[in-house]
Amino acid sequence: MHYKSNNKTNKIITYDILQKALSGEKLDNEELLILLEERDEKAVGKIIFTADTLNKRINSDKVSYVVNRNINFTNICSLNCKFCGYKRTKNSKDAFLLDYDKIIEKISEGIDSIGIDEICVTGGINPDLKTNPDYYFNLIKTVRNNFPKLHIHAFSPQEIYELSNATGMAYAQVIEKLVECGLDSMPGTAAEILAEETRKKICPQKINTAEWLEIIKTAHKLGVKTSATVLFGHIESSADLAYHLSIIRQMQDETAGFTEFIALPFISPKTSLGKSIYRTDRNEIMNEKKALKFYAVLRLYLYNFKNIQTSWPKIGVPAALKSLGCGVNDFGGTLMEENITKSAGGKFGEFLDENEIINLIKQSGKIPVRRDTVYNYLYKYNAMEKAV
Repeated sequence: MHYKSNNKTNKIITYDILQKALSGEKLDNEELLILLEERDEKAVGKIIFTADTLNKRINSDKVSYVVNRNINFTNICSLNCKFCGYKRTKNSKDAFLLDYDKIIEKISEGIDSIGIDEICVTGGINPDLKTNPDYYFNLIKTVRNNFPKLHIHAFSPQEIYELSNATGMAYAQVIEKLVECGLDSMPGTAAEILAEETRKKICPQKINTAEWLEIIKTAHKLGVKTSATVLFGHIESSADLAYHLSIIRQMQDETAGFTEFIALPFISPKTSLGKSIYRTDRNEIMNEKKALKFYAVLRLYLYNFKNIQTSWPKIGVPAALKSLGCGVNDFGGTLMEENITKSAGGKFGEFLDENEIINLIKQSGKIPVRRDTVYNYLYKYNAMEKAV
């Protein structure tokens, strides 16, 4: 479908879509595509205003965050995703695979220094672990034994797929064993873009769309909550994004197993895909306006998601604060380390102290709320209190 936003009729159509969203009606995929392709600045402003209005109805002025630590356990990877700058080969000088003692040390540091409630465990697909799948199970078991109350958020559908192949176990059996070891929830990463043709261009060795969906659905059926994600701002089309969002929304209708939607802007400088885009000028590189508009569209279309999360490490703190007026209600986490974004050329840092997050949210006129991984509120701070 081709759509030009400078046409008066199409402006009326956009207005009608916004009124439909405000009335609580479910937008269809054609309407989603119209919003995604809207370029008129005034119309985009109305999209953002409407998303903010709708978000206030759902979440009032509360903005949540989590006190967590990322654990990037290995950067050795056998996949060749074109959007990634993190991957190393086994023989790379800076290649690593953390042992359990180092992981326990990192977690202890997080607990002692900032009182983390969650660890998020992510890493490359290390080929050596294909013959040692117990590394994954014993990692979870070791963390659980040392930190009984800590929420363990670990292993994407890609890792579940690799573990299934390595052990001969079905997806459900792999997830059940991880839960027995102490797993609490899973990140919905490795989704990237679920439009198959584009997916094959940017991550041809990753699991396909059907496999990703099957693993996510299996996790949800077993009571394991996951996030939902999309990688945007690369070579994807508006139709690709519409397809991705439509099947995510349908899955949420079926399982109600997603805790939040996280839109991840493509960080390009140190990736082969980014260099190709710059060289051929095939795509508009991600910018702040594009990201903020996309957050707003998410709020309007994903009626069955209470929580839309911004990404301060990818778009920067000032833009992340602006996104709180674009339909976003979650600021993400403290992180402590975020090597994947940094390796791709991210320049906005890896750590924000909880007090800094609280102050930033207050300064934006919102009420900060500390949460756990599955969005149970732990502490709420009055927006009118003096910043601490």
